[in-house]
Amino acid sequence: MLTLTDNARTAVEALTEQSGLPAESGGLRIAQQDTGAFDLALVTGPAPGDDVVEAGGARVYVDERTSATLASQQLDVEAAGNGSAFTLTPQP
Repeated sequence: MLTLTDNARTAVEALTEQSGLPAESGGLRIAQQDTGAFDLALVTGPAPGDDVVEAGGARVYVDERTSATLASQQLDVEAAGNGSAFTLTPQP
């Protein structure tokens, strides 16, 4: 199952709070597009069939179709230009 680094956990918590999403269910949702790219969206809760990854107060919802693709990956955050970007790397 997808895991989160401490940086990713902190970023998801901050984005969820700043967006005014419900503290008990809001989070980041990852879904794979037909092109193979990933859509990331802040959502109020999981869609039916989503896997739920929780770390601290952060919730990441992974689309059922995407779950197998990300099963051995780790979500991280890296500095990028004027901000930061989510990245996926193999789990250690």
